[in-house]
Amino acid sequence: MLLGARTEELRALTWSHVNLDGTPPSIMVWRSVREGGDTRKSRRTLAMPKRCVDALKLHRERQDVARKAAGASWQDNNLVFASKVGTELDSHNVRRSFRAVLKKADLNEKEWTPREMRHSFVSLLSDSGIPLENISRLVGHRNTLVTETVYRKQLRPMLLEGAEAMDQLFPD
Repeated sequence: MLLGARTEELRALTWSHVNLDGTPPSIMVWRSVREGGDTRKSRRTLAMPKRCVDALKLHRERQDVARKAAGASWQDNNLVFASKVGTELDSHNVRRSFRAVLKKADLNEKEWTPREMRHSFVSLLSDSGIPLENISRLVGHRNTLVTETVYRKQLRPMLLEGAEAMDQLFPD
């Protein structure tokens, strides 16, 4: 939700494409597990918010523990998000884990999917005043059409801007 990356891009993310100590810390979104295997048209490097950096550092520590626990059955694929034995996650793994998080948060698992996090990312940035062109680049869209018509769910109507501007131009 804090990066806007596709789940299939994050499932393919390797530690060699993560820079936790850079200025700014970032991930390189260059691959995908969807058909074709990469995201040539939407390759991008995304700066990470502090919350993501902290979570990934903790995740790496936990993954090191899992690697040691798995012993010889660990398959070192250098994946950031991997199974308990280092193999690639499939979409079912992701949805199952996501439902567990929803349950802990006391949210209805039938109303949410991992894709909703991407929609929320777009909607929150839009509502914060980030230009749609910038949001489209962040989520790897070719232009603003899909970002605007499919992903953005307005939290407040854009038409509010005209009324606010007029109120400032013509105060009481």
